[in-house]
Amino acid sequence: MTFDTQVQRRRLALFDLDHTLLPLDSDYEWGEFTIRLGWADREEFGRRNKAFYDDYVAGRLDVHDYVRFATDAIRRRGAEAAALAHAQFMREVIQPALREEARALVQRHRDAGDEVLIITATNEFVTRPIALALGVDQLVAVELERGDDGWITGGIRGVPSMREGKVQRMEQWLAERGLRWTDVDSTFYSDSMNDVPLLEKVDHPVATNPDPRLRALASQRGWRILDLFPPHP
Repeated sequence: MTFDTQVQRRRLALFDLDHTLLPLDSDYEWGEFTIRLGWADREEFGRRNKAFYDDYVAGRLDVHDYVRFATDAIRRRGAEAAALAHAQFMREVIQPALREEARALVQRHRDAGDEVLIITATNEFVTRPIALALGVDQLVAVELERGDDGWITGGIRGVPSMREGKVQRMEQWLAERGLRWTDVDSTFYSDSMNDVPLLEKVDHPVATNPDPRLRALASQRGWRILDLFPPHP
């Protein structure tokens, strides 16, 4: 583990996932993928999926309602079918979207000895294989509740890693390692206004591929702005 040589603080590089390390929203794209599989009605599911996505962008998403909606198809089909579908999703949607710029950014932090984490508001089923494909084995995502049979119920376990919840989940992560914010030198990359609470908490906030509102806020506050991908429309 590498430490800051002056203040002996562990260095953490935290990354949002969607529109930060990926040029797309993996949660939304997974929903669209289930439509193509025939697991959901195109008109009804597509309408609701877009409405939830718009709510997320606007900062008013009810994450519990969304997760129940988003996991319904896999919950009903079971673990084996869900795993096979996700493998296909990785091949057809995610792998073509993995950009060298994102891989190189993660690798620069790793080469510097920084501890790298992905922290995302998307659920663990969708994101864990994506994190691994990016070479990141530490993931803080929305954790899914599981029933007595070991399969997901549609509920959320613990604190959702969204908005202020990202700060809470990171504080839990630190506490599990006997650390506080003052013990780490932290950098966080994000595209979204939803992540302002965590951007304000870290030592080095980086507005990455920022949406227009975050770009304006970052300019106002003097935060670093990094455009890995084309700006949000």
